[in-house]
Amino acid sequence: MNSPSIVFSDIDGTLLNAERELSDFTISEIKRIKNKIPVVLISSRMPSAMTHLQKELDITHLPLICYNGGLVLVDNKPIHSTFIAPEIIQDLHNFNTENSFHISLYHNDDWFVPSMDFWANREAENTKVNPVVKPTKEVINSWKAENKGAHKIMCMGEEKHIDKAYQFLENNYGNTLHLYRSKPTYIEIAHKSISKLTAIELLLDTHFKISLSDAVAFGDNYNDIAMIKAVGTGVAVANAKPETLEIADVVTLSGKEDGVATYIKNHI
Repeated sequence: MNSPSIVFSDIDGTLLNAERELSDFTISEIKRIKNKIPVVLISSRMPSAMTHLQKELDITHLPLICYNGGLVLVDNKPIHSTFIAPEIIQDLHNFNTENSFHISLYHNDDWFVPSMDFWANREAENTKVNPVVKPTKEVINSWKAENKGAHKIMCMGEEKHIDKAYQFLENNYGNTLHLYRSKPTYIEIAHKSISKLTAIELLLDTHFKISLSDAVAFGDNYNDIAMIKAVGTGVAVANAKPETLEIADVVTLSGKEDGVATYIKNHI
């Protein structure tokens, strides 16, 4: 296996330890290679939930792939942005008349929640970012006026309510939206035309001029499968989903056991 020319790494479940932080080992290994081999973080997170990790790794000069590829930033400026139209959000909001589940709306570095409920608080704790409390209807109206939409929508709630929301979205917008259930109580919603792989291809073509076969990518989940399959070396952490483990070229230690840093130490 040749040493790669660029590294892409997912964050949650892949790069972070049991405390959902970067271990000293991970930080030192990425700092060791970053001046020769770019390390690009790629996640369903919003930019500000990733930039503090970039700072710790000393890679703030490198691009960021946010919202699973919905937003690609180079020098903190978007070179690609695909969002979900406010009309679709309106439909989802109308469906949720009883407020039986939580709807979080994201655009670039804005994160709006209708209230600081259990779900908003938990997500804020996990990502170290605080949302803005604003009624969903108001967000929709201002986005309509500004020709904006959601880079990501998160529905969170009891499993039975999330099941219904999933059915509603699947039946009405199955061709437009990518629906991803990271947990029974969560749906992450993105535009169907984008993925982590489309974002990687864009950056490699336009910014780095590196071929896909010279890239290594680390991941653990369903939304990492396409990129792990496509790059020269696709690495799954040991805690990855069975389908992800199956298609990976290499399986390293789990995210909590510094699987990414261990691979980098031994192979790069």
